[in-house]
Amino acid sequence: MKVVDNLADSQAGDTEDKKSTEELLQAAQIEREDDSKTQTSLTVRMWVISVIFSLIGCGLNTLFTLRNPSISIDKPTALLLAFPAGRLWDICVPNYSITIYGTHFSLNPHPFNTKEHVLIYVMVNITFFTRMTADLIVEQKHFFGLDSGWAYEVLMILSLFLIGFAFAGLTRQVLVEPRHLIWPGLLSSTALISTLHGRVTSTSEGGKSHGRLSAFSFFCIMFTASFVWYWLPDFLFPALSYFNFPCWVRPHSPVVNQVFGVSSGMGLLPLTFDWSQVAYIGSPLVVPLWAIVNVAVALVVWIYAVSTALYYKNVWNTAYLPFQSTSIFDNTAATYNVSRILSDNTNFTLDVSKYEDYSPVFMPITYAMSTFGLAIATLASLIVWVILEHWDSVSLPFKGLRNLHRIFSRSGRTDRVTRSTSDVPVLWYIISLFLGLFLAVFSVEYWRIQLRWYGVLCAFAIGAVFYFPVTLIYANANIKVGVESLCRIIGGLLWEGKVLANVWFVGLGYTTILDGLSFSQDMKLSLYYGISPHEVFVAQSVGIIIGTLGQVAVVNWALGHIKGICTTEAINGFSCPYSRTNFNTSVIWGAIGPRRFFSPESGYRHLFYLSIIGAILPVFVYLLKRWYPGSFWKSVSVPLLLGGLNYMPPASGMNYGSWAVVGLIFGYFVRKRYNGWWRRYNFILSSSLETSVSLAGVVIFFAVYYPSVSDRVAWWGTDVYKNTCDWLGCPYLSLQPGAKIP
Repeated sequence: MKVVDNLADSQAGDTEDKKSTEELLQAAQIEREDDSKTQTSLTVRMWVISVIFSLIGCGLNTLFTLRNPSISIDKPTALLLAFPAGRLWDICVPNYSITIYGTHFSLNPHPFNTKEHVLIYVMVNITFFTRMTADLIVEQKHFFGLDSGWAYEVLMILSLFLIGFAFAGLTRQVLVEPRHLIWPGLLSSTALISTLHGRVTSTSEGGKSHGRLSAFSFFCIMFTASFVWYWLPDFLFPALSYFNFPCWVRPHSPVVNQVFGVSSGMGLLPLTFDWSQVAYIGSPLVVPLWAIVNVAVALVVWIYAVSTALYYKNVWNTAYLPFQSTSIFDNTAATYNVSRILSDNTNFTLDVSKYEDYSPVFMPITYAMSTFGLAIATLASLIVWVILEHWDSVSLPFKGLRNLHRIFSRSGRTDRVTRSTSDVPVLWYIISLFLGLFLAVFSVEYWRIQLRWYGVLCAFAIGAVFYFPVTLIYANANIKVGVESLCRIIGGLLWEGKVLANVWFVGLGYTTILDGLSFSQDMKLSLYYGISPHEVFVAQSVGIIIGTLGQVAVVNWALGHIKGICTTEAINGFSCPYSRTNFNTSVIWGAIGPRRFFSPESGYRHLFYLSIIGAILPVFVYLLKRWYPGSFWKSVSVPLLLGGLNYMPPASGMNYGSWAVVGLIFGYFVRKRYNGWWRRYNFILSSSLETSVSLAGVVIFFAVYYPSVSDRVAWWGTDVYKNTCDWLGCPYLSLQPGAKIP
């Protein structure tokens, strides 16, 4: 591990220093003696609980991703619920032995331990990720009307999982094993696991006690308080969630609502009393301070300054549109009607005459800047950034291939975090990669999907190039930088007019990255708890099978049994909002295509100039880091300065602003002034808020929204934020009746 440790130590600008890293590991209660060394992980108890939780979670999350508003069971919630399930098994199931094909299994060999708990989480994590893959099936089968059958759907979804699985396995040496890549998003999970299993850290060295409250008691108190409180912003008093009180005072002023609005405005005053709004892009309590500062600077520069200036100067005619929206618009400032530009007789291709008679596409300023302009700049910066600062890490796996015997053998490895585990042969992941590619190529060729075999390889190449930098950023900062826009643009250029090709090109180029990132994160969590990579490989493989079959089965059942599904007349709100949005996006890039979208007449082609900034800025920052190694420049991350706002839209300035404020308070002020409290409770607080909000959301949905009880609750607190220009999306400039955007 010496080479890997040296590489990790060299990442001064992207990770906490060594002392800070040790503090984080201790605060997350990772550095503990393993009291289950002699106990097994792949027990009957682990398999039964994992399969049940995976089936239920996958089914519910797949079903409710088709609903508006959507709800989901978060992974930390499954982690919490798995603990009482395991303890109940301890109490109720006798220690009988069963024999299957000559192999003996004990039903209750030992008390429920952390390794079993982590492997349950690993399997559940795979099956809970449903939205991106389920949308692909819904788009093709419902919106495009092309039913290729279950076999095609299973093979394509399975191929996405396998390619992502291979990405994670083949990069494990540089993205999972280095000690200084701590994956901050896991810290709340490790704190929750340690708390539930009674492994509570002592007060920090040299620090004084901050009360006698145990970590478990603190978790229970905060969980209960948060669960009860969430009923106010989510149901009884939603104005607490959209707390744009300046807009309540001046509800009809476009400028006031654009500046202070939290729905269609920039959210300059980011106040909210709803944790789901604060943690919309992830819990700020687990994000390193340097990453929060980078994203906060990006928010101020790109949204509060640049976007605002462009908007009020009416660049690209954006002043006729809301400051922020997830919709695209036509030349009457109405939401773009995609059906008006499609041919009546062909398979969702552009009718040029209809398009010319109707309207070009107009985007709100934040949509244009974040989704396209900054996304293009981020892609350029990622390539230059990796070459300049992380080339040794990229080349390390290739240097290892010189020892070909490693591909076919297992190698032992010992590390302070791994606690002596053995490797999985690289060959296993190579087989997964080729199997995934084969299934994808076979599927698109056999069922004659528009993408064709070379499209599969092209999409795979994009995923392979950007997997390392995207995952490295997430492993350091817990912030995802997306490459979906690149896939949309390249797919639109290569297969102009072929919408379905654009859909699966994005799936193979972008969804595989997200799948792989999730696999890598689970590998890191298992590494923390000394679980054998072989056991992790088996658990993840079974999770892939359950996730694939579960999603395909639930989507097909829903499309065949829910009345009016994916329409405005759908019962119980099953209008497929995410799938419909992705469908519109696919039509724009697949039918209209980048060539027309970025034509000289549209003006949006100037966004490509941001790629120059994206390519030059990493060089400039890299030189400053070399010239001033001890300065603040070591903490500057160009990919975050350009791509940290990739959730916007639908995330708003209020989401990013409140996230940054909370992160700065806890990451700097509390950590510095009350370090003992921070080390003992910070990550436990994060896990308690995440799990309580998730469970409360599910309970509120089934208790209130599903039986339509919410329709009978109406007062000032439920309506005040809706009676504003912020909620209605008022533009700065208004068109006269019958007029069109020039």
